[in-house]
Amino acid sequence: MGSLSLLYNIPALTAENQINVNQNNLQNSLTELSTGARINSGANDPAGLSIANGLHANELALSQSVQNASTGIGLLQIADGALGQVNNILNSAVTLATEASNGTESSTQLTALNNQFTQLMAEVNSIGSSTTYNGNAVFSSSATTIFMSDGTSGGVNTVSVTTGVLSSTSLGLDTASLSTQASAQSALTAITSAINTVDTNRGTVGASVNRLQDATNVMNTQIQNVTAAENSIMAANIPAVVGQMSQQQILAETGISALSQANAAQQLVLKLIP
Repeated sequence: MGSLSLLYNIPALTAENQINVNQNNLQNSLTELSTGARINSGANDPAGLSIANGLHANELALSQSVQNASTGIGLLQIADGALGQVNNILNSAVTLATEASNGTESSTQLTALNNQFTQLMAEVNSIGSSTTYNGNAVFSSSATTIFMSDGTSGGVNTVSVTTGVLSSTSLGLDTASLSTQASAQSALTAITSAINTVDTNRGTVGASVNRLQDATNVMNTQIQNVTAAENSIMAANIPAVVGQMSQQQILAETGISALSQANAAQQLVLKLIP
């Protein structure tokens, strides 16, 4: 048993110190419960916070990359729809050219058929020039690059998509004519070739859509894994925190009691004074 002293109340100082320590721990527990996060400042876990922030940056980059891929898919789907409409137009042109290729058509009928064909080609040109996505022309000789990344220099993935120019000229139909039986027969061959060209372009567009969708699936899996990793670092273990807080509350009460007892013990010095 230590000696009684008037100069310092060491037991009281010890109890007070432990009360302060416990109060800090209790405050940290309450903060974890209120935020749901284990790390609420750099002081809690500097290394863990740095890792978690890096993972969060990965998550943000991947989420935006999924959106980038989605807009790319949207552009390609519009292109595919337009090419499908051009296919319908060319199928109508096949019917006109086949009819004009028959030797029984009069010059008046050929003129009428050629006028219809000219109107169809004008519609092809209109689709090629007026189809837009987000204010930009869909059909262009310039490549559109879809950028995807996890936020790191080594995690960049780009997909370049070229829809190409769409017009009667690009399809080899700008000089086609149904004005005579012979020219109609030549036009029929050219139209058939143009249909094959459009089908090839649709295949290319479809392959790009599939590639972007595959990339999206991979990135969504990455987002799930990165989010889980970040959560394992940042999230508070609620049952454990509740258990700690219960212990800290008991310690707070016993600490106050101990401080009271230490102060009371100091009063015993007075009994020694006559």
